[in-house]
Amino acid sequence: MLFLGLTMYQRFESRSRQMMTENSTQLLTQAVSSMEDYLRSMRRISDAMYYDAIKDMDLAKDNVGNEMSLLYEANKDNLVSFALYTDNGKLLSAAPIAVEKENPKVTEQVWFTDALSRMDNLHFSTPHVQNLFLNDTDLRYYWVISLSRAVELNFGGKPAQGVLLVDMRYDTIERMLKEVNDVTSGQYVYLVSGNGQIIYHPRQQQINTGIFQENAAKHAAYDDGAYEEKFGSEKRMVVVDTVSYTGWKLVSVTPIKSLYLGLNSTRYFVIMVVCLAILVMIIMNRMVTIGVTGPLMKLNNSIKNLEAGNTDSKIYIGGSTEVEHLGRTLQRSMDEINRLMKDIVIEQEEKRKSELDALQSQINPHFLYNTLDSIVWMIEGEHYDDAVFMITQLASLFRVSLSKGRTIIPIEDELRHAENYMNIQKIRFKNTFTMNYEIDPEIKDYLTVKLIVQPILENAIYYGVKNMDEDGEITLKGYLKDQDIFIEVIDNGFGIPTDKVKYLLTEDKEVSKNGSGVGLINVHKRIQLRFGERYGLTIESEPDEGTKVTIHLPAIPYTEENREKLEKGGVADEER
Repeated sequence: MLFLGLTMYQRFESRSRQMMTENSTQLLTQAVSSMEDYLRSMRRISDAMYYDAIKDMDLAKDNVGNEMSLLYEANKDNLVSFALYTDNGKLLSAAPIAVEKENPKVTEQVWFTDALSRMDNLHFSTPHVQNLFLNDTDLRYYWVISLSRAVELNFGGKPAQGVLLVDMRYDTIERMLKEVNDVTSGQYVYLVSGNGQIIYHPRQQQINTGIFQENAAKHAAYDDGAYEEKFGSEKRMVVVDTVSYTGWKLVSVTPIKSLYLGLNSTRYFVIMVVCLAILVMIIMNRMVTIGVTGPLMKLNNSIKNLEAGNTDSKIYIGGSTEVEHLGRTLQRSMDEINRLMKDIVIEQEEKRKSELDALQSQINPHFLYNTLDSIVWMIEGEHYDDAVFMITQLASLFRVSLSKGRTIIPIEDELRHAENYMNIQKIRFKNTFTMNYEIDPEIKDYLTVKLIVQPILENAIYYGVKNMDEDGEITLKGYLKDQDIFIEVIDNGFGIPTDKVKYLLTEDKEVSKNGSGVGLINVHKRIQLRFGERYGLTIESEPDEGTKVTIHLPAIPYTEENREKLEKGGVADEER
C-alpha cells in the first residue's frame, strides 16, 4: 500500500507538472498571439506611412507632415510619435510634434543605425524614454518601443536614403503582460530580447535595485519549449515562446515549490487513504492471525495437558489443513508412544516372569533329589571323600545360584557355577563323559546374567552324551572377539535334526523342557531382555555330528555401577 500510494502520488505529481506546463504554454501562446497582433498592427501603420505616403511623394515640393498627422490621429492610442529622417540624421517631418530637442544625436541612436545597417528588415528596439522631441511642458516623458526601417526618399527625382521611426507606447505591451501575470501563485511572465536584455519584467524595480535576479541571458538562448532549471537555490519550471518579427522571447517562470503547495491537499489525501488501507490490512491480518493461531493455541493446550500427566487427554485436531495435519500426526505419535509404553510394561512383566522362572529353576527338586541320593550312597559305601566333594560342590552351586538375590553377576561366578554343576553330574553319571574347559581369563571380569550356561550344559548332558558309551565329550569355551564375549558349549552327541534346530529358540513349536526347566528359549529371552536383540543364543547342529550352542554377550566390565544399571532393567551396550 505504501508503494501504491507513493506511485499514485508520483503519477499525480507528474500529471500536475504536465498540466502546469500545458497551462503555461497555452498562456504564453495567447500572450504572444496578442503581442504579435499588436506588433503586426504597428507594422501595418509603418507600411501605410511608407508605401501610401512617403514612397509616392516628391519631398522637394510635397509636405509629408499632413499624412503623418492624419495617420497619427487615427492610431494615437497606441503611438507616441512619427518621424522621418534623412540618412545623415536630418529631420524631415514628425507628428504630432516636429520640434526636436537640442542636439539629439539621432545618428547615434540604436534604432537609426540598425535600420540603415539592415535595410530589408523592420527593427524593434528595447523599451527606452522618448528623447527626440519637445512636448507641451517639456516635463513629460514617454517610455516607447521604436519601430524603425530604412526607406527610399525622392527629392525632385533624386533618390536618397532615409529612416522612418514609429514610437509605440510601451505601456500597451506592459498592460498586456500584466494581465497574464499571477502574482499570488508565484508564477510570472516576462519579456526578454534575443540578446538577453529584459524588455518587461513584473519585478523590474527589484531587479534594478539588485534585490531580485533573473536568468534572462540563459532564457534568451533557449529554443521554444519547457525546461526545468535550478537558479540560485530555487528549482523552477521555465516555458519559452518566441514573438514573431522581433526575436523577443516571452518567458513563463513557475517555482516548483508553488506546485508542491498546490499538491498539499492531494498529499494529505493520499496519506489518509494509505493509512486507512494499512489500518484495514492490519485488522484483516489480525483476523487471519487469530484464525491461524487459535487452533495452534488449542493444540498447544492439549499438549500441555499431556505434559501435566493427563494421559486421557486427546490432541486437538482442527483449524486449517496444516494445523489439522499436525494435530493428527501428533495424535498418531502419542498413540504409538502409548503402545510402546504398553509393550515395555509387557516386556518388563516377561522379564520378571523369566527371572522368576530362573529363580525357581535354581532348586530343581529332581536334580537335588538325585544329588542327595548320590551323597547318601557314597556315605553308606564309606566313600567319604567323594561325599565331601559332592556336598562342597553342591554348596558352591547354590551359593552362586542365590548370589544374594542379584541377577547380574561376574562371568567368573557363572563359570564356577557351571563347573560345580558339571562336577556333580560327572560323579552322578560315573564319568561316562569328559568335560573340557577352554576359558580365556580375560573374560572373567565382565558381567553376565546368571544361570545361562548351566541350562545349556544340562541339555548337552541329557540330549547329547547321556546315552553314549563312555566316549561322550563336552567342551566349554569362552573368549573375547570384536569387543563382544562368546561362550560356547560343544558336545559330540547325537545332534539335532536340521528341521528342528530352527524351532529351538522360538515358541512356534513345543520344546521339551526335561532338562533344567528353564530351557534354551528362557536363556535366549533373558539375555535379549537385558542386552538387546543383537545378543542371545545361536545353535549349530547336525545329526550324529554333535551340537554347538553359542552365547553372545556384550563386553561390559563388571562394576557396581554397571551392575546396578542392569539390575534396574537398562540395556547398557553403550557402557562398554
